[in-house]
Amino acid sequence: MAVEQSLTPRGEQTRIHDIGYRHYDGPRLGRAYARRSLYSQSLRGSYGLGRSVKSKVLPMLLFVVMCVPALIMVAVAVATKAKALPVDYTRYAVIMQAVIGLYVASQGPQSVSRDLRFKTVPLYFSRPIETVDYVRAKYAALASALFVLTAAPLIVLYVGALLAKLDFVDQTKGFGQGLVSVALLSLLFAGIGLVISSVTPRRGFGIAAVIAALTISYGAVSTVQAIAFEQSSSSAVPWIGLFSPITLIDGVQTAFLGATSAFPGSQGPSTGQGVVYLVVVLGLIAGSYGLLMRRYRKVGL
Repeated sequence: MAVEQSLTPRGEQTRIHDIGYRHYDGPRLGRAYARRSLYSQSLRGSYGLGRSVKSKVLPMLLFVVMCVPALIMVAVAVATKAKALPVDYTRYAVIMQAVIGLYVASQGPQSVSRDLRFKTVPLYFSRPIETVDYVRAKYAALASALFVLTAAPLIVLYVGALLAKLDFVDQTKGFGQGLVSVALLSLLFAGIGLVISSVTPRRGFGIAAVIAALTISYGAVSTVQAIAFEQSSSSAVPWIGLFSPITLIDGVQTAFLGATSAFPGSQGPSTGQGVVYLVVVLGLIAGSYGLLMRRYRKVGL
């Protein structure tokens, strides 16, 4: 409908013209469809799909960097007819933690900071999406993108191990343990990255903060652990590992997945200490989700 008011002469009545607008009578797809669409769009965006070529460069480059060492290891194992892979499945993500941290630092802020900067979050919540839908979609998308990043090289290692005719049962068991480890890592890193990124609409600040929380903390904790080990304080080494996300994952997989610890002197946590590690990891995941919910309830007002 359109309203047109005549300017001549004064006092003439308003004219209303029907110009043919029609109401939408089709199906309403609802919250579930909107949530799936937001998840899909966010997951694609984590690898630059559907965006400019410039947006694809860094995530795709990091994906390649994650997979190339695995390809080299496989090539060496097949060529030399090795009896085992150079690196365990559970160790690969720990070795490549800098690449994983850089990926989270680049894609966490990309996922949420633009919505904050351009104040589009309230538009999402107008209808039909609610706060819980937005948070779940964003969290699941970044965690899924991280799982793809960390699981892909494990698949390369597994296929290579089978081509090298290594023991099928041992390799399948190790591959399964590796997948459990990177799934837990993906949930933890995604939660931390999104919480930090949601604090500021400035992407640069978010990137720096995520790098500090994930990568710099690992360097600091590893240094303190090495000092404690050299000072004959080996009993303190596992407890120090509670203060870095990647060492938390290392501790959990050492205690429950039979992995070899990357801690100095392989001083990984015992089963009892591993329970503490697991509780801290699950608490951080649940806490990250809760903080995101509180944050976006305020932003959506």
